[in-house]
Amino acid sequence: MAHADGIEVSRAEASVSEDGYQITADFGIRLNFVVEQALTHGIPLYFMSEFSLTRSRWYWLDEEVAHGEHATKLSYNILTRQYRITRGALFQNFDSLEEALRVVGHHAFPQVPASLIKPGSNYVAAVRMRLDVSQLPKPLQVNALATRDWDLDSGWHRWAVGPGAATATATNAKE
Repeated sequence: MAHADGIEVSRAEASVSEDGYQITADFGIRLNFVVEQALTHGIPLYFMSEFSLTRSRWYWLDEEVAHGEHATKLSYNILTRQYRITRGALFQNFDSLEEALRVVGHHAFPQVPASLIKPGSNYVAAVRMRLDVSQLPKPLQVNALATRDWDLDSGWHRWAVGPGAATATATNAKE
């Protein structure tokens, strides 16, 4: 069975504890030929992972309790033939692209403190991962606007999180 190129959410979860909500997500990333060739020729790729936690309100717009994003850089070193993932000041090297993409796709977002959570309220958690084309070299940014080869985006994946649930697993709602 062939899979389409792109990014999809394979698992998303919000764990509830006394300290707050911990949101984790696993994204399946499959690069198309154009993006993979750019990577193996020394062009670094930047993946943006985002999360959001909102509280539903019947009398007004939904309240965004927490929101965050995190950049992950994936690069290839031609001399050592290794892929490198950089998150902030930390980095890891990998021998295969599949292994590197698996690690890029796993995310544990910063914990939402319990002080932001109102008891008895229902929340909607959302996660997303996309390739940040604004970080590409300028000639490739123009190419990214003209073709869909660089359009790697999982879309927002939302699910309800209730106060009594130990974990809530996502159902796909792509936007």
